[in-house]
Amino acid sequence: MFFVDTLEIEGLGNRSYLAGGPGAALVVDPPRDIEQVIAAAARRGVRIAFVAETHLHNDYVTGGLELARLTGARYLVPAGASVAFARTAVADGDTFAVDEHLVLRAIATPGHTPHHTSYVLQEDGRAVAAFTGGSLLIGTVGRPDLVEPRLTEQLARAQHASAHRLADELADEVPVLPTHGFGSFCSSAQAAGESTTIGQERRTNEALTRDVDTFVADMLASLDDVPAYYTHMGPANAAGPAPVDLTPPAPADAEEIAARLAAGEWVVDLRNRVAFARGHVAGSFNFEGEGQLATYLAWLIPWGKPVTLLAETPEQVTAAQRELARVGIDRPAAAATGEASGWIRAGERLASFPRARFADLAAVRARGEQAVVLDVRRDAERAGGFIDGSVHIPIHELPGRVDEVPDGVVWVHCAGGMRAAIAASLLDAAGRDVVAVDDGFDAATAAGLTLIGPGHAR
Repeated sequence: MFFVDTLEIEGLGNRSYLAGGPGAALVVDPPRDIEQVIAAAARRGVRIAFVAETHLHNDYVTGGLELARLTGARYLVPAGASVAFARTAVADGDTFAVDEHLVLRAIATPGHTPHHTSYVLQEDGRAVAAFTGGSLLIGTVGRPDLVEPRLTEQLARAQHASAHRLADELADEVPVLPTHGFGSFCSSAQAAGESTTIGQERRTNEALTRDVDTFVADMLASLDDVPAYYTHMGPANAAGPAPVDLTPPAPADAEEIAARLAAGEWVVDLRNRVAFARGHVAGSFNFEGEGQLATYLAWLIPWGKPVTLLAETPEQVTAAQRELARVGIDRPAAAATGEASGWIRAGERLASFPRARFADLAAVRARGEQAVVLDVRRDAERAGGFIDGSVHIPIHELPGRVDEVPDGVVWVHCAGGMRAAIAASLLDAAGRDVVAVDDGFDAATAAGLTLIGPGHAR
């Protein structure tokens, strides 16, 4: 009897899988922090015999090489991926005996990358699971524009063909188990649910319901910006990532925090946005530990810039360090925990700024008071409607465009509050008067604010 365990990598919006039988198992697309994978195998009482990569990942650093080294597993990597380490090069149609009744079969599914490979787990010759990586996702597919701009259309067409190949070769009941789609920007859209099958995708996935020209045109028109840190992930994975180092960072006192800020380093406050707005170290930035920490911090920070972490507890620092290591931000320069008042020198005061709702912004406008409204959502989000008179600078562009924000009190918003909090902290550190709008964007209409865009007033 086979099993499949799903390992959620929530901060990055990805999944890894442990699958196998009574004695042996394989791991598909493991995260860099491999302890959870080893623990999952131990709970099952199985030996990890294979570690399989569907592709060289662009959104995180893999733990595959280290996991294979520690467990003695064969490391399966698509033959077309150019890497600097020894591995078992996988070609289309290759098979690998996982356990007595289980065989893993490779299916070339180019599109997300030129070398992308899916893996089908077969029990006594019958397909029981399809590990589709960044190919066929839940209601969507992986984006084709992360390798080389000149290849994007070609890869989009290949993605369409690969989806059809999987649908043609596999039965309706076969579960589709993708790596991307749960928040990762490697997906061309958010997953349409938590689980799916080949049959469900055949009925609903646009890669399978639309002709190739329509599918490609729509996909290319919908592609959004690529996180800046993706530039570093592919090369790191091709070179062979070093083992992760999660030893605690050196403790920092108020003097050291001040010195690091003075040196131009990043001091990142991991507390929730309510606590940060109430009181924080002047010049620090707010990236909530419970939010998409790795994605947005890695996207915004100048690559290689030292980072010091501030949090309420050592456990929060440890969790953040683990998540950041997954995207190659290793070894925080320092860390401090406890009350925010302990992070500033004697005689200094904590900085703060107000939070508000869209109703508060509407009231300010109704009184005729001046308010700069800054929208930090992505282009695709803004295209669906925006507040009349608002300024648009996507969050990932804000560090380099702060000078473009008009003078006056800045009311900054996103779609829900998390990115607005990041943006507010960036503006606050730059010396601007800021109000963080901590509200869902749907509330803007209810508050009586005029929206421009599809379905709204003009």
